[in-house]
Parts: sequence; C-alpha cells; structure tokens
Amino acid sequence: GCGDCGVKSNCVSVQPLATEWGRKRTIDQSSCNKDYSCVNGFCPSFVTVHGAKLKKGEVVTEPSDWSALPAPTVPLINHPYGIIVTGIGGTGIVTIGAIIGMAAHLEGKGVAVIDMAGLAQKGGAVYSHIRIANTPDDIHAIRIAAAGADLVLGGDIVVAGNKKVLGAIKPGNTRVIANTAEFLPGDFTRNADFSLPTERLKRAITGAAGAGNSHFVDASRLATALLGNSIGANMFMLGYAYQLGALPLSADAIEKAIEMNGEAVAMNLSAFKYGRRAAIDPAAVQGLVAPKPQEENDSLKLSQSFAETVERRVAFLTAYQSRRYARRYRRLVDKVRTAEAEKAPGQSALAEAVARYLFKLMAYKDEYEVARLYTDTSFIERVKSQFAGDNLRFEFHLAPPLLAKPDPRTGEPKKTSYGPGMLKAFAVLAKFKFLRGTPFDPFGYSQDRRTERKLIADYEALLKTIMAELTAYNHQTAVALASIPEKIRGYGPVKQRHLVAAKAEEASLREQFRAGTTPFLKAAE
Repeated sequence: GCGDCGVKSNCVSVQPLATEWGRKRTIDQSSCNKDYSCVNGFCPSFVTVHGAKLKKGEVVTEPSDWSALPAPTVPLINHPYGIIVTGIGGTGIVTIGAIIGMAAHLEGKGVAVIDMAGLAQKGGAVYSHIRIANTPDDIHAIRIAAAGADLVLGGDIVVAGNKKVLGAIKPGNTRVIANTAEFLPGDFTRNADFSLPTERLKRAITGAAGAGNSHFVDASRLATALLGNSIGANMFMLGYAYQLGALPLSADAIEKAIEMNGEAVAMNLSAFKYGRRAAIDPAAVQGLVAPKPQEENDSLKLSQSFAETVERRVAFLTAYQSRRYARRYRRLVDKVRTAEAEKAPGQSALAEAVARYLFKLMAYKDEYEVARLYTDTSFIERVKSQFAGDNLRFEFHLAPPLLAKPDPRTGEPKKTSYGPGMLKAFAVLAKFKFLRGTPFDPFGYSQDRRTERKLIADYEALLKTIMAELTAYNHQTAVALASIPEKIRGYGPVKQRHLVAAKAEEASLREQFRAGTTPFLKAAE
C-alpha cells in the first residue's frame, strides 16, 4: 500500500484495491499500456507473465430462460436532443459518441457531434457533445448549453459530477446514468491516500437531476466480469440508457453502428445487450457475476465485525508463523479491549485500531512471507483466471536484501529479474519460516528485519502506556496513536522514509495524549 509503483511509473493504470489487510494496488489490465515502468516500484509483488494474453471478450453465456428484451418507449424529438458523454481518455468515450452519431445517421436523422478532449489523453477528462434532431436544419449549435442536456452518460463519476456537467443538467428533465467505478486520476500516483468523494458526487448528481432521473451502476465491474474487459463499460451504459428510454434511437440502428465500427464487435454487442438487461433486471445480471465459492479471493471479503476481524488475523498469523505467535496477538488485543471498556465505556475504536495495526506490524513481509504468499496462496489460480496461454512463464522482479546492489542513480537496492525457477525456491524458503526471529535466521540480522522487530516491541510498549493512562478525554488521541502503523508502508528505503514521518507524528500525538489525561479547565475556572 505504499504507492511507490505509482510514483515510479506515474501511470493511472495502477489503481487501488480494498482488501481485508488494507488498501493495496492492482493493475487495470484493460487500460495498461505495457511500458512496465511500474515494476520499478520497490516491492516484491510484481510478476511479468510471458506467453500470456489477457482474457478478453469471453462473454458469460446468457441464460436460456431470459426472455426477449422489451422495446422501451423511445423519446420523441421535438427539439434538438442533447446528449453529453463524459469520461476519461483511453476508455472509449469518443467511440460512444461516434456510435450514437452513426446510429442517428442510419435512421436518417440530423446529427452533430463535437469531441472535447483538450489536453486530455489517457486518464484525462473527455467530453462528447451530441445533438440529434429530425433534420440537419434543426441543429443550430452542437455544444450543450446550461440546462440543455437531455441525457448525460457518465463513464466516470468524477467527470460526470463536475460543475461543467452539472450545469448542463435540467432538473426533472435530464437523465443521468453514471458509472460508479472508482478509477482514480493521476493524483493517486503522487498521494497514496488519495480517495474519491464518491458519495458526495452521487448526492450532487441526484440533487441536480432528481432521484428519479439519476441512475448509478458499477459498469466497469460488471463489464469486466461479463466480458473480460473493463473497456466494455461505456457500451454497457449505452445499453442501460437505451433501455431506460433515454435515447431517441432504435436498438437495430445502434447495433448496426457497432458492427460498422468494426472494433471488438462481438464484445460491444454483448455489452450493449447486457446493459439493457441490467436496466430492467439488475438482480439477474448481478447473479451472473457473483463469484463461485471456489473462485472467491478471501482477502477481498471485508470483515463485518470486530470478532471476525480478530479471528481472521489470528488464522493469518498462525499460517504466517505459529499458533503461539497468534496467541501473542490475541492476548494483547483482548487486554486493550478490556481496558477500553473500563476506562472509556461504550467506545470500541481503540480495540479495533489495535486489532488491525498490531497485526500489520506482526505480519511484516520478510523473505519467508513473500515466499509463502507466492506458494501457499491462490497466486497461480488467480493468474490463470486473468490470462490465457498454454505455456505461461513467470518473471519475478525482486531485490533480495543479501544480493541486491545499490542503484547508482537512486541509491535504492537494484531490482533484478528471476525466472520461473523462483517458484521452487520460494517453496523451499517458505518451509524455513520457523527460523524467523531466532539467532539462526540468516535474514534476521539485516537492518530492515531488526527495525521490523523493534517496531513490534515499541508498539507493545506504547499500548501498555495507553492502557495505563487511558481516559475518556484522551481516547480519541489514543486511537490516533494506535493507528500510526497505517503510515508505515513499503519495503526497504521506501519504508524507512515513511517510518521517519510516522515517528514524528507519533511524538506529537504522545504529547497530546499526555496532555489529555484530564479534562481541560473551563475558562471561567
């Protein structure tokens, strides 16, 4: 979760991934431009898969019991019908505008399209303004003016929710279909904690268009699951908009335009039809993409209670090291929970923070853990579910502490590529995890490993102080103190930089904690 891969690559295809163990990173394979600069991130998780092709267009079979899609009521054109298609560069926004324009032309209607990409390329805001009328003579201006849109098709909720688009919405008249997928902008490559105000954007769109005219759908997730490619999301939303009766065009004309475009025809036709189905029977479409039990990635299922949070971490630490190690974790979490209940009745945030961040420090990823994660998890199965190929060959990008030489340019240990034989080496190395923390651990004498063990001891000492001095008045500061490990991220020099900043913040919070052990005196006193 350090984000060093985003910093090194400055690539918007490096996206966040919410997991039980914290916010991680994932590569959006559909938009990746394959320059591979992200592998320079100082992290052992990057693997190049050779002899592979991204699984695309492998459409989920439409159930035989689905009845024919009913034709919606197509809006009458009594004025030049204004459509704004918004999104980010590289996802096919301009193509959607071209498809709509061609469909209108095939029906003999007047149509005008203007694309406004500006300086936006991949990851930047893109707008297509479209006018459809009964005859070309009825169109006098293409750009959609304030309160002039009949339909907003938002391929990206951030772009759809900006002032420029919101100003074009006419309350009670404009239909808005927005993709809720969080595709973070370039800011995320520089700020690992950057997040989108998705709920606020939804409220802004709903406030402008009205609840009945605002439709939100995670089109990217559905398109990826159904079609194997997130690029199908915008065509999915086009089908969604059509089925809602928000397009003054026929399905035949739209499908003909897709065929004439000639690009990924089968996938785009399927995306259009699945979008139509989702508009009238969302549960049926959601049912198609629900993962089978054997396909679920356990780390992506988030705990729903404190007890579940603790139990999952106890199980993880048992696999990580031993039952004894896991019991050490549970005992301290239980002590903090008891102290919090006694000294700050009704509060639970401190115990919850300790449950997450004591675990984070105890489950540090050393050589044994990296080896275990590659060999004892579903790594191979997940690769095969995402890539097609008969002879997949792995290339691991690593900087082993005992072998890596400093890069003369950056000063960081230089990463080296290792072939598929590393899987066998990982399998052997993982079996020696029992050496972790003992005098016989050859990796345990490095500065990184000594630091990680010290962080655990320091945190345990901090928790003893917190439990001894906790009051209802300094409880909030105690939670912030217990959450400091959230700021300690990455590996090697990256982790060291984060550690310096985290310790400075911890020192400040310690002073606040000590000052807040008793209530502040009122000015009158």
